Amino acid sequence: MAANAEVKGKVEYRAGDGPLIEVPCGPVQVELEIDSAVLSWGDAGNTQVAAIPMIDYERYINAGSIVPI
Repeated sequence: MAANAEVKGKVEYRAGDGPLIEVPCGPVQVELEIDSAVLSWGDAGNTQVAAIPMIDYERYINAGSIVPI
């Protein structure tokens, strides 16, 4: 998976109605949709995926928690 961003700070997502889960620091693939950003990370045998609302994604970009490469 080719990364196009890097998580450098605290980035969290919620899986369903569960608690907030932190995305680990490191390279991520980001796919932007109209209302959300889909983040993918991990290796071929252990890929994780999270969708976060676009407003939160923009907040993480502005704070420097997610840095586009």
